[in-house]
Amino acid sequence: MARIRALHGDITAQRADAVVNAANRAMRGGGGVDGAIHRVGGPDVLADCRRRFPAGLQTGNAGWTTAGNLPAQWVIHTVGPNWNRGERDPQLLTSCYRRILETADELGALTVAVPLVSAGSYGWPVDDAVRIAVETLTTTPSQVEEITLVAYTPGLHRTIESRLHRSAA
Repeated sequence: MARIRALHGDITAQRADAVVNAANRAMRGGGGVDGAIHRVGGPDVLADCRRRFPAGLQTGNAGWTTAGNLPAQWVIHTVGPNWNRGERDPQLLTSCYRRILETADELGALTVAVPLVSAGSYGWPVDDAVRIAVETLTTTPSQVEEITLVAYTPGLHRTIESRLHRSAA
């Protein structure tokens, strides 16, 4: 089972085999994590998205591309459900985290940096998003050895740490 830790920081600065992008369906960049990944990763990330996923990805799925200029080997893109648009089935969010680990296993990635999917501009309630992330990442079989849940704000970091401590008890 992977070791999971919380980190307050910037997902684009994480040294891991793979970093995860909370992407939109089109996979052409956007705001939040998606915009940051594409800005820092550079044009190679977008070019690989266009080549590998000409029709984008469906909600709950994941796929990988080069990491471009990021300090990782790969970007694992996942499309979370948009709570604000009525996509409220928790199985879709659970699927994102399962597919992240399955994709990491396909790549042979042993370390993965993961943002909280869907809890930003997509509006998924933070406590529920953290619960789903921690439960899924701790119960899904995988060869990944270390998962870093990267929180952009101190408050989110505290929320993730609290959930990790409760799940370890």
